[in-house]
Amino acid sequence: MGSADVVPGVSGGTVALVLGIYRHLIAALGRCVDVATTALRFDGKGIVGALKNVPWIWIVSLIGGILLAVFLLAAPLERALATYPEQMAGLFTGFIVGACLLCWRQLQRSDVRHIALAAVWAVAFFFLLGISPAAQTGGQAPELWVYFVTGAIAICAMILPGISGSFLLVLMGVYAHVIGAVSQRDFLVLGVFALGCVVGLSLAAKGLSWLLTHHHDAVVASMIGLMIGSIRILWPWPHGLESTEMALPAADTWLMPTLLAVLGLVLVLGIDAVARRVGDDH
Repeated sequence: MGSADVVPGVSGGTVALVLGIYRHLIAALGRCVDVATTALRFDGKGIVGALKNVPWIWIVSLIGGILLAVFLLAAPLERALATYPEQMAGLFTGFIVGACLLCWRQLQRSDVRHIALAAVWAVAFFFLLGISPAAQTGGQAPELWVYFVTGAIAICAMILPGISGSFLLVLMGVYAHVIGAVSQRDFLVLGVFALGCVVGLSLAAKGLSWLLTHHHDAVVASMIGLMIGSIRILWPWPHGLESTEMALPAADTWLMPTLLAVLGLVLVLGIDAVARRVGDDH
């Protein structure tokens, strides 16, 4: 899951499905949220019982594996982004196209309303990305509060198969900065980001579960539109993820990003195929 969460377009939730632990993950997160809400009520007896219901060994093992993968992959990814921006953008574009296809399959009923909703979100995000932090910072690191807010938003993708937290970081223009903080061991930035993740997950776990239960297709259609609109920042040419500028590829620069985009698409669809096979077996 950690390896998937570092790469935009591949969801840690999808990997949890592949490994057959998705339901266990959702249940464990719900119990952690119950601990937090009980603590806020200052219910001493209740918090003891809530703490006992949390599968701590399982959660600590999972978090440890995720963090290990993130720290191992952050430095190579940072170097690749700096050295091969167009090629990496092509790879990520393939991931996102694959994620769109996966989300489309999750629609229980694909009618005109959901297609229109996805189109509205796609157009809106395409234009909003023109004024996103990625277009404005010029490579400068954002303020600390930005890491807190983006961490709170991105962590929500952990429990949504088909959309990744890294993708949301790309969308918000802070992906390269977060990866840089991990590889450089900037613990101040990482601490603020982690705090945002904890707060966001606590607030969103129950809410996202309710939305997916009662408005599943509307939520999924909105995610599809968001991912389609994000092509503005993922478009490989001319500068990869460094800006929202879009241009046609030169004759000598189109091949490798295009091949990597195809590879990214195949990888995401391959993960989905494994998840489906595991699901059928169970």
